[in-house]
Amino acid sequence: MPKIHGLNKTTLLDYPGRVAATVFLGHCNFRCPFCQNSSLVLNPAEEPEIPEEEVLSFLKKRQGILEGVCISGGEPTLAPDLEDFIQKIHNLGYPVKLDTNGTHPEVLKNLADKDLIQKAAVDIKACPENYPSLSGMLHPPLDAVRETVDFLLHGNLDYEFRTTVVRELHNEEDFVRIGKWLKGASGYYLQAYRDSEEVLQPGFSSYSLEELEHFREILLTTIPVVGIRGID
Repeated sequence: MPKIHGLNKTTLLDYPGRVAATVFLGHCNFRCPFCQNSSLVLNPAEEPEIPEEEVLSFLKKRQGILEGVCISGGEPTLAPDLEDFIQKIHNLGYPVKLDTNGTHPEVLKNLADKDLIQKAAVDIKACPENYPSLSGMLHPPLDAVRETVDFLLHGNLDYEFRTTVVRELHNEEDFVRIGKWLKGASGYYLQAYRDSEEVLQPGFSSYSLEELEHFREILLTTIPVVGIRGID
């Protein structure tokens, strides 16, 4: 069964348009320097674990109140028995949204083909050329990420793409190139970076709302729906 390291019992943000719960799984194959869940990435074995039965029991009690479940991480597509876990959530009547970095398209496709996930959110770290520095990997599996993007762009699964925007790591050219890459996407979101002690490498900073709006205008030339999240 997947190792569950966190449960946000009520969120209005993680599954847009639904009152949801978010389940956090450990482990990740990226080392993004701006990652907000560093403990789940670097030392998941040292993090407290929540039994699957406890999570399912909570979800059963909240039937009729919660409207969906978001599965996040870490990188949930690495989790063993992910399909079985999602099936159990589905048996309780919940639609499921999967948060992923897109590096395991075969997992995403399998879950979508079996109608076990109703939405996917893919974190686009940067334009393809800058993935090594933004993912913390010398040779990130870009072909896999491209396969995930193509599957969503040309498939039937509800989805959104999103990028956490970091002043020290992103610039205007990134969004020109991302716009070309994701041309025609149904939804893309710029997320303002927020520094905290949980960040893998704390000390980065965010762009202002005005600056994010400028990036949004660039993206709107190729993507019809572009939003901004996480800024006051």
